[in-house]
Amino acid sequence: MSAVVSSVKLHLNRRSATFLVPLYIAGTVAAVSVLISLVFWRAGSEPGSRGWIEGSQSNPGIAYGLAGFLVYLGVASVATTFPFALTLGATRRSFIAGTVLWDALTSAYIAVLLGALMLLERATGHWFTGFYIFDVYVLGAGDIGRLLGIVFLAVLGALSLGGLFGAGWMRFGARGPLVIAVLIVLVLAVALLVVIPDAAAIAAAFRLWWLAVAAGILIVLTSLGMWFLLRSAVVR
Repeated sequence: MSAVVSSVKLHLNRRSATFLVPLYIAGTVAAVSVLISLVFWRAGSEPGSRGWIEGSQSNPGIAYGLAGFLVYLGVASVATTFPFALTLGATRRSFIAGTVLWDALTSAYIAVLLGALMLLERATGHWFTGFYIFDVYVLGAGDIGRLLGIVFLAVLGALSLGGLFGAGWMRFGARGPLVIAVLIVLVLAVALLVVIPDAAAIAAAFRLWWLAVAAGILIVLTSLGMWFLLRSAVVR
Protein backbone atom coordinates (compact mmCIF):
# COMPACT_ATOMS: atom_id res chain seq x y z
CA MET A 1 0.00 0.00 0.00
CA SER A 2 2.88 2.37 0.78
CA ALA A 3 4.13 1.97 -2.81
CA VAL A 4 0.70 3.02 -4.10
CA VAL A 5 0.66 6.05 -1.80
CA SER A 6 4.16 6.96 -3.01
CA SER A 7 2.90 6.87 -6.61
CA VAL A 8 0.01 9.17 -5.66
CA LYS A 9 2.45 11.57 -4.00
CA LEU A 10 4.59 11.52 -7.15
CA HIS A 11 1.59 12.64 -9.20
CA LEU A 12 0.69 15.26 -6.59
CA ASN A 13 4.08 16.89 -7.12
CA ARG A 14 2.42 18.38 -10.21
CA ARG A 15 0.61 20.78 -7.89
CA SER A 16 0.02 23.52 -10.40
CA ALA A 17 -1.51 21.20 -13.02
CA THR A 18 -3.59 19.34 -10.44
CA PHE A 19 -4.89 22.19 -8.29
CA LEU A 20 -4.34 25.55 -9.98
CA VAL A 21 -4.85 25.05 -13.72
CA PRO A 22 -8.49 23.85 -13.32
CA LEU A 23 -9.14 27.01 -11.29
CA TYR A 24 -7.49 29.16 -13.97
CA ILE A 25 -9.60 27.49 -16.66
CA ALA A 26 -12.78 28.04 -14.64
CA GLY A 27 -11.84 31.71 -14.24
CA THR A 28 -11.13 32.10 -17.95
CA VAL A 29 -14.44 30.45 -18.88
CA ALA A 30 -16.20 32.75 -16.42
CA ALA A 31 -14.60 35.84 -17.98
CA VAL A 32 -15.49 34.74 -21.53
CA SER A 33 -19.04 33.87 -20.47
CA VAL A 34 -19.48 37.31 -18.90
CA LEU A 35 -18.23 38.99 -22.07
CA ILE A 36 -20.66 36.98 -24.19
CA SER A 37 -23.49 37.86 -21.79
CA LEU A 38 -22.58 41.54 -22.04
CA VAL A 39 -22.76 41.32 -25.83
CA PHE A 40 -26.28 39.87 -25.65
CA TRP A 41 -27.22 42.46 -23.01
CA ARG A 42 -26.14 45.25 -25.33
CA ALA A 43 -28.05 43.57 -28.15
CA GLY A 44 -31.27 43.94 -26.17
CA SER A 45 -31.56 40.69 -24.20
CA GLU A 46 -32.86 41.34 -20.69
CA PRO A 47 -31.03 39.72 -17.72
CA GLY A 48 -33.43 37.59 -15.70
CA SER A 49 -35.88 37.06 -18.55
CA ARG A 50 -36.91 33.53 -19.47
CA GLY A 51 -34.96 33.60 -22.72
CA TRP A 52 -31.88 34.98 -20.98
CA ILE A 53 -31.93 32.24 -18.32
CA GLU A 54 -32.53 29.40 -20.78
CA GLY A 55 -29.82 30.67 -23.11
CA SER A 56 -27.33 31.22 -20.30
CA GLN A 57 -27.94 27.82 -18.73
CA SER A 58 -27.36 26.17 -22.10
CA ASN A 59 -23.76 27.44 -22.09
CA PRO A 60 -21.41 24.37 -22.06
CA GLY A 61 -18.26 26.50 -21.93
CA ILE A 62 -16.95 25.03 -18.68
CA ALA A 63 -17.14 21.50 -20.12
CA TYR A 64 -15.35 22.49 -23.32
CA GLY A 65 -12.75 24.46 -21.39
CA LEU A 66 -11.81 21.60 -19.09
CA ALA A 67 -12.17 18.58 -21.38
CA GLY A 68 -9.06 19.05 -23.52
CA PHE A 69 -6.85 19.92 -20.56
CA LEU A 70 -8.04 16.92 -18.55
CA VAL A 71 -7.32 14.47 -21.36
CA TYR A 72 -3.87 16.05 -21.76
CA LEU A 73 -3.32 15.79 -17.99
CA GLY A 74 -4.25 12.10 -18.13
CA VAL A 75 -1.75 11.54 -20.95
CA ALA A 76 1.00 13.38 -19.08
CA SER A 77 0.29 11.50 -15.85
CA VAL A 78 1.44 8.32 -17.59
CA ALA A 79 3.75 9.36 -20.42
CA THR A 80 5.97 11.67 -18.33
CA THR A 81 5.68 10.06 -14.89
CA PHE A 82 5.81 6.33 -15.61
CA PRO A 83 9.53 6.17 -16.53
CA PHE A 84 10.47 8.32 -13.53
CA ALA A 85 8.36 6.19 -11.17
CA LEU A 86 10.06 2.98 -12.30
CA THR A 87 13.46 4.65 -11.93
CA LEU A 88 12.56 5.41 -8.30
CA GLY A 89 11.71 1.76 -7.72
CA ALA A 90 7.91 1.70 -8.11
CA THR A 91 6.38 -1.46 -9.52
CA ARG A 92 4.12 -1.27 -12.54
CA ARG A 93 1.19 -2.43 -10.44
CA SER A 94 1.73 0.18 -7.71
CA PHE A 95 2.17 2.93 -10.32
CA ILE A 96 -1.07 2.03 -12.10
CA ALA A 97 -3.00 1.76 -8.83
CA GLY A 98 -1.54 5.07 -7.67
CA THR A 99 -2.45 6.71 -10.99
CA VAL A 100 -6.05 5.52 -10.75
CA LEU A 101 -6.25 6.76 -7.15
CA TRP A 102 -4.76 10.14 -8.17
CA ASP A 103 -7.33 10.33 -10.98
CA ALA A 104 -10.10 9.82 -8.42
CA LEU A 105 -8.67 12.41 -6.01
CA THR A 106 -8.28 14.97 -8.80
CA SER A 107 -11.83 14.28 -9.98
CA ALA A 108 -13.17 14.77 -6.45
CA TYR A 109 -11.23 18.03 -6.07
CA ILE A 110 -12.56 19.49 -9.34
CA ALA A 111 -16.11 18.35 -8.47
CA VAL A 112 -15.92 20.10 -5.10
CA LEU A 113 -14.35 23.20 -6.70
CA LEU A 114 -17.10 23.57 -9.30
CA GLY A 115 -19.73 22.74 -6.70
CA ALA A 116 -18.47 25.54 -4.45
CA LEU A 117 -18.44 28.00 -7.36
CA MET A 118 -21.99 27.02 -8.32
CA LEU A 119 -23.23 27.48 -4.74
CA LEU A 120 -21.48 30.86 -4.56
CA GLU A 121 -23.06 31.86 -7.85
CA ARG A 122 -26.55 31.00 -6.61
CA ALA A 123 -25.93 32.65 -3.22
CA THR A 124 -24.97 35.93 -4.90
CA GLY A 125 -27.94 35.95 -7.24
CA HIS A 126 -25.73 34.84 -10.11
CA TRP A 127 -22.94 37.30 -9.36
CA PHE A 128 -25.44 40.08 -8.58
CA THR A 129 -26.08 40.57 -12.29
CA GLY A 130 -28.00 37.49 -13.43
CA PHE A 131 -25.00 35.93 -15.21
CA TYR A 132 -25.10 32.12 -15.35
CA ILE A 133 -21.67 30.46 -15.50
CA PHE A 134 -21.70 27.37 -13.27
CA ASP A 135 -25.46 27.04 -12.71
CA VAL A 136 -25.86 25.50 -16.16
CA TYR A 137 -27.51 22.40 -17.61
CA VAL A 138 -24.25 20.59 -18.32
CA LEU A 139 -23.43 20.82 -14.58
CA GLY A 140 -26.85 19.79 -13.33
CA ALA A 141 -28.72 23.11 -13.51
CA GLY A 142 -28.19 24.08 -9.87
CA ASP A 143 -28.60 20.61 -8.32
CA ILE A 144 -25.47 20.17 -6.18
CA GLY A 145 -25.80 16.40 -5.91
CA ARG A 146 -26.18 16.03 -9.65
CA LEU A 147 -23.26 18.42 -10.25
CA LEU A 148 -20.90 16.45 -8.00
CA GLY A 149 -21.79 13.18 -9.70
CA ILE A 150 -21.57 14.58 -13.23
CA VAL A 151 -18.25 16.35 -12.69
CA PHE A 152 -16.62 13.49 -10.79
CA LEU A 153 -17.48 10.88 -13.41
CA ALA A 154 -16.74 13.17 -16.36
CA VAL A 155 -13.34 14.23 -15.01
CA LEU A 156 -12.42 10.67 -14.04
CA GLY A 157 -13.43 9.49 -17.51
CA ALA A 158 -11.33 12.17 -19.22
CA LEU A 159 -8.27 11.45 -17.07
CA SER A 160 -8.64 7.70 -17.58
CA LEU A 161 -8.97 8.14 -21.34
CA GLY A 162 -5.88 10.32 -21.36
CA GLY A 163 -4.06 7.70 -19.30
CA LEU A 164 -4.95 5.07 -21.90
CA PHE A 165 -3.49 7.20 -24.68
CA GLY A 166 -0.38 7.80 -22.59
CA ALA A 167 0.00 4.07 -21.97
CA GLY A 168 -0.43 3.43 -25.69
CA TRP A 169 2.42 5.84 -26.40
CA MET A 170 4.64 4.17 -23.79
CA ARG A 171 3.96 0.72 -25.25
CA PHE A 172 3.98 1.34 -29.00
CA GLY A 173 5.35 4.85 -29.49
CA ALA A 174 3.50 7.27 -31.76
CA ARG A 175 1.49 4.43 -33.31
CA GLY A 176 -0.15 3.56 -30.00
CA PRO A 177 -2.41 6.61 -29.54
CA LEU A 178 -3.28 6.55 -33.25
CA VAL A 179 -4.41 2.92 -33.12
CA ILE A 180 -6.40 3.56 -29.94
CA ALA A 181 -8.12 6.57 -31.53
CA VAL A 182 -9.02 4.53 -34.63
CA LEU A 183 -10.43 1.71 -32.50
CA ILE A 184 -12.53 4.16 -30.47
CA VAL A 185 -13.92 5.73 -33.64
CA LEU A 186 -14.76 2.28 -35.05
CA VAL A 187 -16.52 1.23 -31.85
CA LEU A 188 -18.55 4.45 -31.80
CA ALA A 189 -19.43 4.05 -35.48
CA VAL A 190 -20.64 0.47 -34.96
CA ALA A 191 -22.63 1.55 -31.89
CA LEU A 192 -24.31 4.31 -33.91
CA LEU A 193 -25.17 1.90 -36.70
CA VAL A 194 -26.78 -0.40 -34.16
CA VAL A 195 -28.85 2.22 -32.32
CA ILE A 196 -29.85 4.54 -35.20
CA PRO A 197 -32.85 2.41 -36.32
CA ASP A 198 -34.26 2.68 -32.76
CA ALA A 199 -32.99 6.18 -32.00
CA ALA A 200 -36.45 7.67 -31.42
CA ALA A 201 -37.48 4.94 -28.97
CA ILE A 202 -34.16 5.15 -27.14
CA ALA A 203 -34.42 8.94 -26.86
CA ALA A 204 -37.94 8.65 -25.45
CA ALA A 205 -36.83 6.09 -22.85
CA PHE A 206 -33.56 7.87 -21.98
CA ARG A 207 -32.66 8.19 -18.30
CA LEU A 208 -29.81 10.24 -16.85
CA TRP A 209 -28.37 7.24 -15.01
CA TRP A 210 -27.52 5.71 -18.38
CA LEU A 211 -24.76 8.31 -18.70
CA ALA A 212 -23.41 7.35 -15.27
CA VAL A 213 -23.31 3.69 -16.32
CA ALA A 214 -21.61 4.61 -19.60
CA ALA A 215 -19.03 6.70 -17.72
CA GLY A 216 -18.41 3.83 -15.30
CA ILE A 217 -17.86 1.41 -18.18
CA LEU A 218 -15.48 3.87 -19.86
CA ILE A 219 -13.47 4.30 -16.66
CA VAL A 220 -13.17 0.55 -16.07
CA LEU A 221 -12.23 -0.26 -19.66
CA THR A 222 -9.66 2.54 -19.97
CA SER A 223 -8.09 1.63 -16.61
CA LEU A 224 -7.83 -2.02 -17.63
CA GLY A 225 -6.41 -0.97 -20.99
CA MET A 226 -3.79 1.17 -19.26
CA TRP A 227 -2.81 -1.80 -17.07
CA PHE A 228 -2.59 -4.16 -20.06
CA LEU A 229 -0.39 -1.75 -22.04
CA LEU A 230 1.95 -0.75 -19.21
CA ARG A 231 2.57 -4.33 -18.10
CA SER A 232 4.85 -4.84 -21.08
CA ALA A 233 5.84 -1.26 -21.89
CA VAL A 234 9.56 -0.68 -22.32
CA VAL A 235 10.86 2.45 -20.62
CA ARG A 236 12.71 4.58 -23.15
